[in-house]
Amino acid sequence: MVWAAFVLLVLFILAFDLGIFSRESKALSARAALTRTTIYFVLALAFTVFVFFAYENKWGGLGVYAMPETEHGHELEPGTHPASDLPKNGWEAAAQFFMGYILEQSLSIDNIFVIALILGYFKVPAAYQHRVLLWGILGALVMRGVMIYLGIELIKHVSFTMYFFGALLLFTAFKMLFAGEGEVDFEQSRMIRLTRKIFRLHPAFVEDHFFTKIDGKRAMTPMFLALVIVETTDLVFAVDSIPAVIGLTQDPFLVFTSNVFAILGLRSLYFALADLLGRFHYLKYSLVAILAFVGIKMLVHDYLPHSQTGTITLISLEFIAVSLGVGIGTSLLIPEAPHDQTEPA
Repeated sequence: MVWAAFVLLVLFILAFDLGIFSRESKALSARAALTRTTIYFVLALAFTVFVFFAYENKWGGLGVYAMPETEHGHELEPGTHPASDLPKNGWEAAAQFFMGYILEQSLSIDNIFVIALILGYFKVPAAYQHRVLLWGILGALVMRGVMIYLGIELIKHVSFTMYFFGALLLFTAFKMLFAGEGEVDFEQSRMIRLTRKIFRLHPAFVEDHFFTKIDGKRAMTPMFLALVIVETTDLVFAVDSIPAVIGLTQDPFLVFTSNVFAILGLRSLYFALADLLGRFHYLKYSLVAILAFVGIKMLVHDYLPHSQTGTITLISLEFIAVSLGVGIGTSLLIPEAPHDQTEPA
């Protein structure tokens, strides 16, 4: 019942967005984007309050978990023990939801940077970019739902899944720390090559349409190619971000809803931050620290005191808040050193 109500809420938000916000194809100003971003953030805060009361009062069975049975009264093996990251009360549930939301939003900043590269590479006009992002978000919602379900089921039935996810996050943190910046040729993408084999390509944009006709036959526009790469990129990012949120809570409702609220605000956040991304040059190190923290937490998950879920949740929330604050504050206070482009004589 609660799941159905949440899906209806998401559909209502999307319908409102489509009917009110996205009625015309025009470039979104930074001020309008910031207003929408604030609205989505307030909605997330309101949902945090709902989560508190829902889990505190067990509405719709939320916060009620089936405990695995022990065999002959013996302790279960590591990995099959009742998850210590399942909330025991409304406060823990609200904190875990908000942590997942903030973490997903923070990781989305890297996603936004890549999306900006994609839209710039395919020269998508500013007036049409919101349409690419809208359909990208719809696809992301479906993909995230499937991946979250699979991730939670793997943790339930495969004992080493938490260790695998933890190692994956540590690898991602290491790769992010030492990743260089260079030119990206999206035309070499396997998805682009496969899409070109399936559809003919119309060389020019046809207003905000993804498809048109050439000699009476269906053909895709560069808008559709950009959408394919945006969806592929989100899938790649989800492989890292979903395990990160699962590392904070293994409650499927909290993992899914925190992801959904972060994704719903992604489009407006893109237009609000697209021109400012270069200023957050130290935020990468905050994300590295957070991913490494969650990865280590997952690796030692079975050895954490299960009775101290509230303390662990509070420590995680404080670490994420401090890391993001330091990264953003340092970026604003210390400008990035200009790159020396002087060629040797």
